[in-house]
Amino acid sequence: MNLDKAKKRIAKLVSRGFKGYPLVSIAYFGDTPALATHVVISFVAEEGAEPQVQKFNAKTDVRHDENIQTVIVKIIERTDAQTISEAAGVALLASA
Repeated sequence: MNLDKAKKRIAKLVSRGFKGYPLVSIAYFGDTPALATHVVISFVAEEGAEPQVQKFNAKTDVRHDENIQTVIVKIIERTDAQTISEAAGVALLASA
């Protein structure tokens, strides 16, 4: 799947709002607000359940990485998630 198609698909699913569980949430992290080098994808099967977390890192911006965006779409499809949420912007990583 090409990058634009994957990003549009994710954006469309996010825009639907809360539709129930299962839920997939996506959060981007980086050293600056302009560069997301980490993405954390959480899957919650039902209300109150412990989230399953998967993380991806890259030296470049993960929001513009075709492989990572395609994997996010595949995770959403395979989990049959009813709700997709995405944190706005890029959260800053804590300095060591």
